[in-house]
Amino acid sequence: MRDRPLLLVLDEPTAALDATSEYEIFQAQHAISRTHAAARGTITLIVTHRFSTIAMADLIVVLHDGEVVEQGDHQTLMEAHGRYAATYRLQQEASAAGVGVKLN
Repeated sequence: MRDRPLLLVLDEPTAALDATSEYEIFQAQHAISRTHAAARGTITLIVTHRFSTIAMADLIVVLHDGEVVEQGDHQTLMEAHGRYAATYRLQQEASAAGVGVKLN
């Protein structure tokens, strides 16, 4: 394994954590990713179904039935009112109500 990777892939890294721990880990990972990107051009890819911390990503790619259906940053996708925005709002509402949401 390289000590200085060019690609870092995190697949559901916080799936078993509570919201507070998830947020803290993603804040730390965001800082680490920015540092590595600036120093070496490292790309960090995070695969997740949780929207709670994804808004900080530079690029969000939305897949549906194995196809890319949307891509952009959080603000752009929210303004597009597509699948990402609808699912983001649904997950936020469910979280506020204390209900889990299963994403397809």
